[in-house]
Amino acid sequence: MNNFEFEYPFIFILLLLIVCIYKCPVTIKQFIFPHTHLFPKFSSWIDKEKLLYSLIFALLVTALASPISYDAKISQNRKGRDVVFVLDTSGSMAETGYSKEQKDTSKFSLLQNTIRDFIHHRYDDNVGVVVFGTYAFGSVPLTYDMKSVAFLLDFLTVGIAGENTAIGDGIKSAIALLTKGSAKSKVIILVTDGYQNSGNVAIKDAVRDAKKQHIKIYTIGIGNKSDFDVALLKKIAKDTDAKMFSATNDKELASVYEELDSLEPSKIRSKHYFNKHMLFTYPLAFAILLLLYLLSKRKSL
Repeated sequence: MNNFEFEYPFIFILLLLIVCIYKCPVTIKQFIFPHTHLFPKFSSWIDKEKLLYSLIFALLVTALASPISYDAKISQNRKGRDVVFVLDTSGSMAETGYSKEQKDTSKFSLLQNTIRDFIHHRYDDNVGVVVFGTYAFGSVPLTYDMKSVAFLLDFLTVGIAGENTAIGDGIKSAIALLTKGSAKSKVIILVTDGYQNSGNVAIKDAVRDAKKQHIKIYTIGIGNKSDFDVALLKKIAKDTDAKMFSATNDKELASVYEELDSLEPSKIRSKHYFNKHMLFTYPLAFAILLLLYLLSKRKSL
């Protein structure tokens, strides 16, 4: 369904000038000839002529206001961040028992649900997703479309990037995604339940690159603290001026986003309209036709 609006609605203030078509000539005449009552009244054609002039002027103002139709619109100025989730999809993420209420649901499925809830509140962020296992890759590019992110999350499964844990590769892939964003505040949210045991990129090198680009890396260890490298996750977060979280169950994981929500916003510009159509030609053409009619009528008098 198409939407309709004016790009420059403030232009309509010019419609106030229509008063001059009726009042200004009379005021001038009264100033020069105080006894206007001695003059004959205007004919009915003169009244019609003024009405046509008013209509023509209104149509021209409407054309200047730039009427448009469009399928969808995104806010032109967004206050948000470039955020990339770096998700562990190694074999251990298939383990169950992480939730008391959903004992048969895997850690990764619960993580997917938590991220959906998290991005539901990120109206102005540019969000992407990287997954890592034995290797890492970007599964969702940076986008404002949270519905698409939530949809694509469903296609991610445990083992999609291999069974091991390449944290360094995951961070490196996230940095590559963030270089395509335009926000001043760039954030990586790294979620893992294990130790680095694979990959081609050293974690210290990836963290150094993130620090150079002023990228914060918030780390989240899920499961028992003995399951993941607490010291490593703390160091990654500390070195990038961020914070490390641990979540032993799904409720603790769900509460993490509240603190992440306090990140400093920055302005991002995005595309304004989808399938935009300019409609100013319609009132403009109608105004020209009326003007031609008015001129032809005057010539015939």
